[in-house]
Amino acid sequence: MELLSNLSLGFGVAFTPVNLLYALVGCVLGTLIGVLPGIGPVATIAMLLPATYALPPVSALIMLAGIYYGAQYGGSTTAILVNLPGESSSVVTTLDGYQMARQGRAGPALAAAGLGSFFAGSVGTLILAAFAPPLTELAFKFGPAEYFSLMVLGLIGAVVLASGSLLKAVAMIILGLLMGLVGTDVNSGVARYSFDIPELTDGIGFVAIAMGVFGYGEIISNLSKHEDEREVFTASVTGLFPTVEDFKRMLPAVLRGTTIGSLLGILPGGGALLAAFAAYTIEKKIKLKPGEKVLGTGNIRGVAGPEAANNAGAQTSFIPLLTLGIPPNAVMALMVGAMTIHNIQPGPQVMTSNPELFWGLIASMWIGNLMLVILNLPLIGMWIKLLTVPYKYLFPSIVLFCAIGVYSTNNNTFDIWTVAIFGFIGYLFNKLSVEPAPLLLGLILGPMMEENLRRALLLSRGDWTVFVTRPLSAGLLVVAAILLAVVLSPSIKSKREAVFVEE
Repeated sequence: MELLSNLSLGFGVAFTPVNLLYALVGCVLGTLIGVLPGIGPVATIAMLLPATYALPPVSALIMLAGIYYGAQYGGSTTAILVNLPGESSSVVTTLDGYQMARQGRAGPALAAAGLGSFFAGSVGTLILAAFAPPLTELAFKFGPAEYFSLMVLGLIGAVVLASGSLLKAVAMIILGLLMGLVGTDVNSGVARYSFDIPELTDGIGFVAIAMGVFGYGEIISNLSKHEDEREVFTASVTGLFPTVEDFKRMLPAVLRGTTIGSLLGILPGGGALLAAFAAYTIEKKIKLKPGEKVLGTGNIRGVAGPEAANNAGAQTSFIPLLTLGIPPNAVMALMVGAMTIHNIQPGPQVMTSNPELFWGLIASMWIGNLMLVILNLPLIGMWIKLLTVPYKYLFPSIVLFCAIGVYSTNNNTFDIWTVAIFGFIGYLFNKLSVEPAPLLLGLILGPMMEENLRRALLLSRGDWTVFVTRPLSAGLLVVAAILLAVVLSPSIKSKREAVFVEE
């Protein structure tokens, strides 16, 4: 009954005209940046962070959340229509979605993505509403040792998140951790690795790196290709609704994807991308029925499963943010920034000190998911028209908006140079087939890991056994060790690589 009363409070907050408006703005923007390749929710939320100063805290977070899960919807549109994933978690959708489009079945593919996403998003929000309160109670039992162990688990989760070589993923995490050391020492207050550059005493700006590596890096990569190499799908989208046979195949895949996404979204370092790849791996292992196409040649299960998984993962990734104050991915780290702007300390006290914000945000996700179905199914034609904007106009505008966004966060031209440098580095990562997501997670979690490690050792008077003598901390380290062993086991490693090869 307490859950119902909390949800009624949340819907009361979410159904106010101003919050409905910002939920709609967030969903439209999210779908738009999901459709347009080379932008992504990280860069968009980074650009909009300064704008949230003027908004009420609840409205600001509702809008930013709408951008995040809206991008998961929008990314599938270009993945299916033009074989170009607008969002990284939509990479798997291209494998079967684009093949369906080439076979004249773009409508059922887009509908499968939209309906699967709506179901998974709704279930993910329900899980968030049901499990966040007990997890918040558990969060109060967390000390520095437990937080450190949780972040170790998160970084090991980030190894799974990266495509390609596990060695490259580990290297990216270590690079992110090393970059996190730049700035002022937590305990002594002494600047370290700043090379006498005053701007580096506060550390390397996370927003600048994210926009450089993901935004500018993607732009440089796209501009390096000849226009003829960009395949464009121009056939009209007809027969929007899937057949009865499609529904029979979709439904189990959506249920499996929702379950996987809900579980992996909670894991720090996991989220939508990891969930989508895991769901596709499982769909590949399911035995084909008579007359069913092999995955990778236009099977609707290859669209419905990953799309459901990435949306469920996007919703449940709010759980560690709202209950423990730990961002499980780059977008959630920016949400922490938005909360800090409004003097809200992320963590277990949010539910007790700001119940309107906590439950209003959760309720707005249901409303947002419904808005996204309405936006993504009937208005597909409008989104396709955005793809006709010539690259020569599209990319300069993205570069300009990114530069304005990063400058406005600190009013500092140094950040613009940082974006430019990391844009080139992002392009190199792309050429070397290195996934930059673990680097960002290492950069986010690194300073927090260091702070909690040193705090735990101070409290235990330098006794390292504190990490294994405290039950919660020991349990998290055991889970991390099991996950690492599973990922490194030859059978799992080969299966994982088999999925990424098809990418």
